[in-house]
Amino acid sequence: MVLGWGRRKNNKKNKGGKPNMEVVIPNQYKCPITLDLMKDPVTLSTGITYDRESVERWFDEGNITCPLTNQVVRNFDMIPNHSLRIMIQDWCVENRQNGVERIPTPRIPISPTDVSELVFRVKECARGLDQYGCVELVQKMERWSNESERNKRCIVENGAISGLALAFEAFANDSIERNLIVLEVILSSLNWMFPLQLEAQESLGSKASLHCMVWFLKHQDVKGKEKAIIALKEILSFGDEKHVEALLEIGGVNELLIEFINKRISPIITKASLRIVWYLVSSNSSFNEKLKFSLVELGLVSSILNILIDSEKSVCEKAFTILDSLLSCDFGREKAFENDLTIPLLVKKILRVSPLTTEFSVSCIWKLCKYEEKSYEGKALIEALQVGAFQKLLLVLQVGCSDETKEKATDLLKLMNPYRAELEECIDSDFKNLKRSY
Repeated sequence: MVLGWGRRKNNKKNKGGKPNMEVVIPNQYKCPITLDLMKDPVTLSTGITYDRESVERWFDEGNITCPLTNQVVRNFDMIPNHSLRIMIQDWCVENRQNGVERIPTPRIPISPTDVSELVFRVKECARGLDQYGCVELVQKMERWSNESERNKRCIVENGAISGLALAFEAFANDSIERNLIVLEVILSSLNWMFPLQLEAQESLGSKASLHCMVWFLKHQDVKGKEKAIIALKEILSFGDEKHVEALLEIGGVNELLIEFINKRISPIITKASLRIVWYLVSSNSSFNEKLKFSLVELGLVSSILNILIDSEKSVCEKAFTILDSLLSCDFGREKAFENDLTIPLLVKKILRVSPLTTEFSVSCIWKLCKYEEKSYEGKALIEALQVGAFQKLLLVLQVGCSDETKEKATDLLKLMNPYRAELEECIDSDFKNLKRSY
């Protein structure tokens, strides 16, 4: 294999006074998988040496054979080939005048035992409320994770998440203000370890942990708020009603989430807030209707409509899931009727953003028109017709949609049809006295 290590620029000489040359990598220094120069050669039980990153990726893809010999590998231990690595480094030094950079000496990857021992010590520090000792251990874990993706996987797979979650609960239960530094460090580490495991979810979903996260949302800077709200979203994603109820018992949560949705201080916080609100309104808790009433009273319907005006696809979809849920209750529909943006915006989003937003748009319009109060006397249906809903619904049926959306679109067309003739007559009467110019 021939590699041009140095770029040629108008045949100029390099610093050593010699022109850049194409360098041939000796075959014994190349990884049999990628045919690139090995940076961290390791030998398998089959006796073949590969670059660690390449062979780990091979096994991560589900392979159980040696790539070169095709033998089934009974032992997945990878023995560092220090002699070969030193030879490769010496070869790099010899060819550095031709643009070859010396490969750094790789760090020894951590083992499951290393992680387990560290997690055990973290738990010990948490039990003794030794925040300084815990911070030191978590920072060591962070250094390990920064060395390689392999280390990150090893940390996650060997109990680090549950250990850190237990420590977070212990320090939060003692005092948030006194243990603020260690709580910040733990939460920061947990953020890159998600999704949560069941044991960790129980610890982070405790009342003490939830109180701490809400405290972070109220008092931390933007980065701190982001870490807390991501953790909160992960906890609620399990759909456990007791965590929903525990969160709602904390004062000011609803107001805080709507504030984040309105202010949009960061995309991460906005998306996570929408997701959390969705988990709340879609829960099967006994006070679900009361919760929806509270959120609508705080102005959530208007907040969602404002988001739908100019948001990106993922935000728009999340907002629609919430609006569709809110329009299932009388108070939600009442507030939607009061907003002049509602019908034009819903009709505009049909076939404009994504198939999912189209389905939710049709569902929202159907709920507003189907359950329209007598006092409105078909106002929603007429307004929908005026902004082109009839034609768009016909298109939805033509391009294809889910059975549920098809049923709602068909039902809407039937509801609109009587008003359509009346509306066309009004339009004709408005223009019949106008003289046509020729």
